[in-house]
Amino acid sequence: MIEHLNKVNDVKVYSVFDDEFKPYGRIVKGYDFSKIVEYMKTSTPVPEQGNIYIASVPELEKLAVKDEVESVLYGGMPVEIGYCNGRNSTYNGFEYHKGSEINIAVTPFMLVLGHVWEIEGNKFFVGKEKVFFVPEGTAIEMYETTLHLSPCKVQDEGFKCVVILPKGTNTPLENKHQNADSESVLLLQRNKWVIAHKDREPLVKQGAHIGLIGPNKELHY
Repeated sequence: MIEHLNKVNDVKVYSVFDDEFKPYGRIVKGYDFSKIVEYMKTSTPVPEQGNIYIASVPELEKLAVKDEVESVLYGGMPVEIGYCNGRNSTYNGFEYHKGSEINIAVTPFMLVLGHVWEIEGNKFFVGKEKVFFVPEGTAIEMYETTLHLSPCKVQDEGFKCVVILPKGTNTPLENKHQNADSESVLLLQRNKWVIAHKDREPLVKQGAHIGLIGPNKELHY
C-alpha cells in the first residue's frame, strides 16, 4: 500500500511505523480495543459525502477498556471515546489539543501532520507537513504538540477512525473570547485550537482562523 500511495501522490507518504513518526507520536500496544473495533464496524456509518465526527459515544464508553485507558494511558484522567468516519481526501487545516489524542484505525487511512512550533504568526505553510499511512488495526498516540485533522481515505469506501481524547474536548465552548495571547485567536471549541484553509468552508463558517497557507492539497489512492 505504501509503495502505491507514493506512486500516486506528489508528497512522500511514510508509515507510522517509520522513524519519521517518532516526533509526532507512537504506536500504542497492550490494550484490548477489539470490542471498540467490532462496534465501529457494525454500528457506525460512513457518510456518502464529507465526514461525521461524534466526540462521545455512550456505547463505546461503557466498554471495560475505557477504565484501562483512563487509569494507565491517561494517568487517571477522564477521557471521551468517539469516532470520525468519512470520505475526506484533502488537507483542510490543522487542529491541536492540550493532551494526547489516540486514534484507532478501524480501516486504513492517511494522516497529514505538523508540529505546533512550525506555526508562524498563526500561520502554517504547506510544505512543512508530513503524510503518514496508518494500517488497519493500528492504534496510535499523537502528542499534544502534533498538528492534525481528519484522516484521508485510501479506499473508495472511505475511512473509520476511533478518537480518544481528554473528556470534553471538541465540544461547544462557552464564554469564548480572545485576549493578548496570540494563541487565543485559534481557540474554536473546548480544548481545540484550529488553523483552517480558506477553502474549507465548514471550518470557516464555524469561525475557525484561516491560517493554512498554500494549496489545499488532495491525497490520492
